[in-house]
Amino acid sequence: MNHTEIIAKINQFLVEEFEVEVELITPEGNLKETLNMDSLDYIDLVVVIENNFGFKVMPEDFSGITTFQDFYDYIAMKVGTKETV
Repeated sequence: MNHTEIIAKINQFLVEEFEVEVELITPEGNLKETLNMDSLDYIDLVVVIENNFGFKVMPEDFSGITTFQDFYDYIAMKVGTKETV
């Protein structure tokens, strides 16, 4: 799976799970604010990541994730792609 496919897959499940308009999801956008996330939403996000990408997410993994680009890069690193956009 390349970086572009990862981004498409992430955006698709964010739209479905968090009911956010795809136009609001931009690389520089703030993940927490755009998705209006609370602590329970983080749990939902972890479950969705684990189900879609097949790796275990640790709570401390989110400490450096602020933007959607940070999130995309984190997923890409965990699934082993080195391609950047």
